[in-house]
Amino acid sequence: MSQTWRSIPLLCADGKTQMAIDRYFLSRHALGHHPPVLRFYTWAPPALSLGYHQHNYPEAWQHLTWQGQAIDLVRRPTGGRAVLHQGDLTYAVIASGFATNRMASYQQICHFLIQGLATIGIELHYGAAGRGYIQNPNCFGTATAADLIMADGSKLIGSAQARKEKAILQHGSLRLTPDRDLFATVFGETDLHLPTLSPEQQDIDLVINALTQAAIDGFGIDLITQPLTVEELQEIQKITSSVESL
Repeated sequence: MSQTWRSIPLLCADGKTQMAIDRYFLSRHALGHHPPVLRFYTWAPPALSLGYHQHNYPEAWQHLTWQGQAIDLVRRPTGGRAVLHQGDLTYAVIASGFATNRMASYQQICHFLIQGLATIGIELHYGAAGRGYIQNPNCFGTATAADLIMADGSKLIGSAQARKEKAILQHGSLRLTPDRDLFATVFGETDLHLPTLSPEQQDIDLVINALTQAAIDGFGIDLITQPLTVEELQEIQKITSSVESL
């Protein structure tokens, strides 16, 4: 019998809210009070998310702007390096029953990303960066075995995990329409090797539909779509107020 997961419709919100939602469902699922969750979201205003243990970063990141908007600086509950959320789509899987080995669980979860994007013509492979990646403040500056790269070597998806009891939160950023100048300004790099996608492959609805079907097939699940309830939003707001300000 298939397990039933909850799908939360695409949500655009600020960084603190998005991280609070992921933390909320990780805690609820770890306690056995909520089924697994698959969701997709975008960030408004654009944000720079720091890994849970990333405490050293340029002071200039406190004052970044894009098209007249201040760029949020927020801390993720997951590890890894800084991720610039502009022109991207973020996915989140909150579930249990995966391998206890971290790398094996990454690959179990990332399989649906590889399979789903293959249906719209995007071929992905795992990266192969060594431990030296930790010295790079930019998550997309290197590609580890937990990340997914295109045939030309450009990194399309960077993912990170947090665990609570036997539950896993894995979320990651898919760079669809990144602003090259903004990325260069933030990370001080000129050779960014940003992914090149066709207009069709940049379509968020197309990408979400492909990944959702791949999740259903790959995880062998039933998926029920349910927006956030008023009660959940109230609980999430409490978490949002406690998210670290940077």
